[in-house]
Amino acid sequence: MNMIAFIGGGNMASAIIGGLVKSGRPPASIVVIDPGAAQRDKLHADFGVRTLAAADATLAQAAMVVWAVKPQLFQEAARPCAPFIGPALQLSVMAGIRSDSIAHATGAARIVRTMPNTPALVGQGMTGLFARDAVGAADRAQVEAVLAPTGALLWVDREADLDAVTALSGSGPAYVFYVVEAMTQAAVQMGLTAEQGKALALGTFAGATALAQASPDAPSVLRERVTSKGGTTHAALTSLEAAGVKAAFVTAITAAQQRARELGDEFGR
Repeated sequence: MNMIAFIGGGNMASAIIGGLVKSGRPPASIVVIDPGAAQRDKLHADFGVRTLAAADATLAQAAMVVWAVKPQLFQEAARPCAPFIGPALQLSVMAGIRSDSIAHATGAARIVRTMPNTPALVGQGMTGLFARDAVGAADRAQVEAVLAPTGALLWVDREADLDAVTALSGSGPAYVFYVVEAMTQAAVQMGLTAEQGKALALGTFAGATALAQASPDAPSVLRERVTSKGGTTHAALTSLEAAGVKAAFVTAITAAQQRARELGDEFGR
């Protein structure tokens, strides 16, 4: 079986590797380059994969290279890898590093850039993907097979759209946690325990999301169905609208998009 090389062995790499091994890929067909001895030992113990402290000619055997280092470390990590990986399909899970930068640093033409999010760690992620022109249908299928165990996938046609993906789903789990924090705080103020509030908030998010996914109706329609005029939900939503919460969320998400664009400019130098 063709070898997959991971440059970086942190949380996201571990999530992908775990999914691959669970789905039946032989651990011997995966190699991870990571300078941290403790992380290498953990990856080998957990998944049985091969690990290396630094890049060497082993990388020339890789059909796919997965970039999973911190963005600010990419250029340094790419230099020793570049002589070996040009022909391979490059899959990036790094935030902010544009495909032009990856092409320049590696000499590769077949590049898929992705924006995953942290629920990938439990197989419930949402990942946006962009493929450069040199990436063929078979390459796309290979990428989908590698990432499928992490959750749902969404291809975009323009690389610039990954800045919007970053703002929506990449940063999105933090927005959910933020609302759960607020709901838990309200629960305590109303006399429940923090544990009860958290359970109610998380259960409500999980159930509402499942309902929205199962329903053909728009979220606005689903919202209207549980909002009786003069009822409790109406009182809450009227208060949220008066406080400008929806508009504030839209402004916040576009701020995240702008920051993603700025980081791409910064890392692309």
